[in-house]
Amino acid sequence: MPRRRALVYALVVSTSVAAVLGYAGYVIWRMNAEVAAAQPIAGVPLPALPTPAMAPAKASAAAALSRPYMLFRTTALGDHFGRVSLAYLDALGEPRSVSPLSCDRVHFAAGMGICLEAVRKNISSYRAHIFDRQFNLRHTVPLHGPPSRARVSPDGRLAAFTVFVSGHSYDSPGFTTRSSIIDTASGRLLLEDLETVPVLKDGAPFKSVDFNFWGVTFARDGRRFYATLGTGGKAYLVEGNLDTRQMKVLHDDVECPSLSPDNTRIAFKRRQAMDSAGRRIWRLLVVDLGTGKEVLLDKEMRNVDDQVEWLNDQEILYAMPKSDAQAGSDVWSLRTDAGSPPRLLLQSAFSPAATR
Repeated sequence: MPRRRALVYALVVSTSVAAVLGYAGYVIWRMNAEVAAAQPIAGVPLPALPTPAMAPAKASAAAALSRPYMLFRTTALGDHFGRVSLAYLDALGEPRSVSPLSCDRVHFAAGMGICLEAVRKNISSYRAHIFDRQFNLRHTVPLHGPPSRARVSPDGRLAAFTVFVSGHSYDSPGFTTRSSIIDTASGRLLLEDLETVPVLKDGAPFKSVDFNFWGVTFARDGRRFYATLGTGGKAYLVEGNLDTRQMKVLHDDVECPSLSPDNTRIAFKRRQAMDSAGRRIWRLLVVDLGTGKEVLLDKEMRNVDDQVEWLNDQEILYAMPKSDAQAGSDVWSLRTDAGSPPRLLLQSAFSPAATR
């Protein structure tokens, strides 16, 4: 009997060891698969999360990034879905490069980026990552809800993000948002919630319990910013200042503003038109900050639910759902100074950030 018990014990131990080794082998295989998936496509140089063997790659990556390029979120189904990717603006037809970062929203400027990530498990969680031009993660902060908008200041020193605290879109009845501004160098929240900043309207204090802020965009000086203030069923363009810690209302009926590179105009969306089902849809406009004059970009007749990105002082970028019933979105381009129709710029892409 003792010998039999010893044989049973030995069998149990050997089985357990085999299971552990098998699981360890699976983990190693999985890690290798993930590393392989994060490598650049077709040999296009791209900085990746560093490993000891990749030091020479950083030099080639720096040379590659001297060309104008666009970062964006890949929406093509497959292994790289959701990854931050790169395409060169002078060769958009070339194979893309894919980074190790997975983001729901991304923006990048002056060597610093922000990645808003949704970790969808049994209980979803959300976080914002600050990363550099080699995709090193510098800082991570938790988010209070699903990601919505993200922006980095032109000098790369500040980043802003908007999340939904309740609701999941700007069409949701009674949605609430929270917008924050973070210092990219230290990871410190400079403004944890824009609702804590005083607002002036026509020179008088303006405050309501239903205030919501979203769609921050930064000026070149790195201190001023613009955003949408929603209250009482209306949307206002506000200008804020990090030095004075104050905001003021500039213009009515402006959603998701985006400041032009020359800092003279704001591109935005507005509910203005009706679709075939009688629903109001968002149309794109540009307002001159000096004169207040608005221009409707009437060559784009579709519903554009996005915070646009400026490619240059005359052209904007935005994402549109694919028109052929496929999943995902494409990035389109539209000139603001001429009557040219919109053009498809990049397929299976979302959340573009163009270097200038």
